[in-house]
Formats: sequence, structure tokens, C-alpha cells
Amino acid sequence: MTQPVSPPRDSTAKVPGAQPPAWRGLPARADLRTLSLLGVLAALIVVGGITKPDEFLDTRNLQLVLTQASVVGVVTVGMTFVIVSGGIDLSVGAIVALASVWATTVATQEYGFAGILFTAIVVGVGCGLVNGVLIAYGSMVPFIATLAMLASARGLALQITDGKTQIVTVPSVLDLGERDAYVLGIPPLVMVFAVVTVIGWLVLNRTTFGRRTVAVGGNPEAARLAGIDVRRQRLYLYLLSGLCCGIAAFLLIVLSGSGQNTNGNLYELDAIAAAIIGGTLLTGGRGTITGSVLGVLIFFTITNIFALNNLQSDVQQIAKGAIIVAAVLVQRRTASTT
Repeated sequence: MTQPVSPPRDSTAKVPGAQPPAWRGLPARADLRTLSLLGVLAALIVVGGITKPDEFLDTRNLQLVLTQASVVGVVTVGMTFVIVSGGIDLSVGAIVALASVWATTVATQEYGFAGILFTAIVVGVGCGLVNGVLIAYGSMVPFIATLAMLASARGLALQITDGKTQIVTVPSVLDLGERDAYVLGIPPLVMVFAVVTVIGWLVLNRTTFGRRTVAVGGNPEAARLAGIDVRRQRLYLYLLSGLCCGIAAFLLIVLSGSGQNTNGNLYELDAIAAAIIGGTLLTGGRGTITGSVLGVLIFFTITNIFALNNLQSDVQQIAKGAIIVAAVLVQRRTASTT
């Protein structure tokens, strides 16, 4: 006599007393973190509106804040990918400086708009390639490799400029910074930043490349055993960071109309801080592009409020430092509860 076959057990059925997997709470925590960052940004806007209503809420001022944030924001997108993978890039500011001065030499400007843009991107990607090869295939610690690139790129930028400012004379480049180039009141630099942000979000959250990046940052050995070429993935990530630096260098050229060896000063700290505030773990394995972008906007809103209220820069730096410490403490508390 045939025995009745019992239906297969649902592997997702709840077991009394069993704890749900920790990963199931990640979307909720991410949404809560994003809402918290939006709340902080909204509070800063209210503070700016109360302290300097005419100046802060002026359309030109808001456009200025977004434009300035766009340059560091593009760098932060690349930095987020690197940190999610468990790495770090201390050379982004120096790469921006080198790309900006190399792209604004007299020889380069002879090739016009295309020559400046092409040079900035090639220099950025080239520096990222050096970082990636040293770290992925040279087994160098990311901190040391990118620190060496920081010193080398800064030195080369100084050598190219001889300490002088290189003025851009290409009209098509300068015109992008004029108000006539705005589309529906949005500066072109902000639109580029928005496009980079959307692409970065899609790559990190909707592609195999993004999943591999998270896997490498979470557990490199497990990622290797799962068939991921960890070294190649890390190389690609530093190439991506270099690409973002090249784009940011071009945006900075448009914004300032010049190339200087001091460009990109402390961009690495701003980008790392913005990523941390946005919820990216320094140990790797977790991060959001949305959070990083909100972190950038928070930083530049604070800078603008302090400038409008004539507050000293040292107080501004103290405030930024306090925000970074608070963000790290929140990360640690969140990690301890998972």
C-alpha cells in the first residue's frame, strides 16, 4: 500500500524560538539611516533659514552649495565602492590635483574641450590603475599604496605648475560654469553629479559587480572560494575611483576656471567622512551611495551656514569632527546589535 507523501517543508517557515537571519533587518536599518540623514539635512536647512533667511534660502546660494558639493560628491561615489570592498584611498585629492593641472597645461588646452576632458579622465584612471596594481597584485596595504600615490601625485602636480596657477582659456569649458548653461535652474555640474550618483547606485545595488564588491568587503576568502577573482575586483574598484577623480577634476576646472597643484586639498578626508556618515562600514561589506551623497550634502550645508554667519573655520572643523565621531559610534552600536 502506497504511503501518502507529506508535502515538503517550507524552509522559510518560522521555527519557534528561532532568530531571524540578521540580513533581513538590513533594509529596515538602511531606510532608518537614510531617514535620519534626511532629518539632519532638513534640520540644517531650517537652521540656515532661521539664522540667515535672505542669504541662505536664496536660489543662487542653494545652487552654489550644490555645485560645490558636486565635485567632492563624485569623488565620494568612487570612495564608497572602495570602502565597501574593505579598502581605502587616501590619494583621491592628490589625483584630482594632478588631473586638473595636467589637463590645463597650454599644450593640452590647444585640443580644446575634448582634450581637457580626455586628459583629466586618463590621468585619473592611470593613477587608479597604479593604485590597483600595487594593492591587488603587489599585495601592498591600501593605506600605504594610496599614501605613496598621494605624495607622488602632489609632487608631480607641483612640478608641472611650478607653483603657479594655470588659467583656462577654452571658452566652451568656461561657459559650463556660467548661468546661461543652467538647465531649468540646475547647474551642469550638479547634473553630472546626479548622473554619476544614479549610475553608482545602480552598479552597487543592481549588478553582479556590486554584489562582488560587497562580497569581497565582507569576507575576501569566502568570496575567493565562491569563484570571485578578488584581485581583479580590487583592481577594477581602484580604476573606478580614479575615473571618479578624473571626472571631479574636470568639474573643478569648470568651477574654478583654472588648474592648481593645491586643488583637491583634503578631498580624501571629506569623501571618507561623508561615506562613514552615510553608513558605509570602514571594515567593508556594507555601504550605500544614497547615504554617502547625503553625507556630502550635510557637510557642505554646514560649511555654507558657517560661512554666512561669519563663524571661524576652526569651529566648523570641530563640528565636522564631532559628526564623524558620532557616526562611527552609531556604526559600532549598530554592529554590536546584529
